[in-house]
Amino acid sequence: MGTFWILVSLIIFVCILLVLVVMVQNPKGGGLSSTFGGGQQQIGGVKSTTDFLDRSTWVLAAIILILILISNVTLMNDSENTESILLDESIPEQTIPEIPEQTIPEIPSDLDQ
Repeated sequence: MGTFWILVSLIIFVCILLVLVVMVQNPKGGGLSSTFGGGQQQIGGVKSTTDFLDRSTWVLAAIILILILISNVTLMNDSENTESILLDESIPEQTIPEIPEQTIPEIPSDLDQ
């Protein structure tokens, strides 16, 4: 398995993790922290849970960006033949067969009148 496909599988894995982290968050301040007891008076750091989810979202997004850039570089390096076969000069040009001229029959002059 090539380097490119390993990077693609890592990108897919990180994307799934990012989706899970975003789904756990609640834009109105609830989310995972409100599931485990509610208010901000809980011992154990409800605020730290929200901070952790926020940081993990940014870290996963940065990892995806870096993996995509690296996979682009490896994709360019893996493809040895980047030119088209049409541009290759070693293949002789094919000639188009000439079509013989067809003669158009003359219209009899008695039909003109």
